[in-house]
Amino acid sequence: MSDGIVQIASWRAAFLPALLLLAACSGKAPAPTGTEDPVAAPQKGDAIALDAGRMQRIGIRFAPAEAATEVALGTVPATVAPPPNARVAVAAIIPGVVTRTLVVEGESVRAGQPLAVIASRELYAMGAALESASARVAVARANDARLGQLAREGVIAGARADEARAALREAEAGLGEQRRVLALINGRPRSGSYTLSAPIAGKVTSATIQTGSPVDGATAAYVIDAADRYELTAQLPAHMIGQVRPGMGVSIGGDVRGTVTSVASVVDPATRSAMLRARLPATPGVVSGRVTSATLFGPAPAGAVSVPTSAVLAIDGADTVFVRADGGVVPRKVTSGGAAGGRTVLLSGLKAGEPVAVSGASELKSLAAAR
Repeated sequence: MSDGIVQIASWRAAFLPALLLLAACSGKAPAPTGTEDPVAAPQKGDAIALDAGRMQRIGIRFAPAEAATEVALGTVPATVAPPPNARVAVAAIIPGVVTRTLVVEGESVRAGQPLAVIASRELYAMGAALESASARVAVARANDARLGQLAREGVIAGARADEARAALREAEAGLGEQRRVLALINGRPRSGSYTLSAPIAGKVTSATIQTGSPVDGATAAYVIDAADRYELTAQLPAHMIGQVRPGMGVSIGGDVRGTVTSVASVVDPATRSAMLRARLPATPGVVSGRVTSATLFGPAPAGAVSVPTSAVLAIDGADTVFVRADGGVVPRKVTSGGAAGGRTVLLSGLKAGEPVAVSGASELKSLAAAR
């Protein structure tokens, strides 16, 4: 029995190489083992043979695919504006005439910076009231000191000293009020004028006064928008309400990024959309009142990668990238998930780290078509 087993083993050892050679000559590939990666193992027949010198001559440059963290959900019309709590109106509290303007519309200002000088007759009256209040305080202080001394000596009742102290406090309160009003408006009673100043740092978005024009308490001479933040308002289509949530990303112009702060849950029956608000940083490209388009972003699915948009071409109606391989490049069909900011998210067909052609892809497309 053992001799038979040895003979069978010897027969297999002698004839197995011949059988494998016969199978190779017949054109049949070995059965797959189940461990091959369908993405990383393109067919050799699809490869475009190129050496390093030829790649350099036709300007082919490669870059690795990057793991994607977010994907563009869609683009909606939007308007840039300052947040409601970041716009301040500077009113001319005391009626008068503008004698000098110090800033113009569109100019950036710092907090406390003078904006305009206004002459007003009321400043003279306020100056007189200030002097009267100061005189009353001096008299009340002297009376308080005299009656207090008499009360301590027992010459008069203590109640009279208490009344003098109360009168002094009342006079001091009136004087303090006069001084606070003048300080609030930057008033100069001696010259009969006061100065409007910027309450916050920002940009003057409206200036409705000019030298020689009258102003009153109902006039908003200047409007200043805070310089450090802006708000984006957009009409979110009804079918996207469940997809977009606060905290997701938003971009305008491709390079200005912001964050969604709120999404209304009520759909406007006229526009079939809901109001979306987002916070934007203050950058040169962000201008209050600008009408633009905003791209909304959500989390990318697992396995998604990001490549420069220039790397993705349409070949035979399918999105395709060219992946570097031994001795050349291989066209690879991919599934695009949208593009924004010069990059395209690919949902399938490519792995993170694989080098793809980001320049010269059009030449590679021509070479692929010529094969």
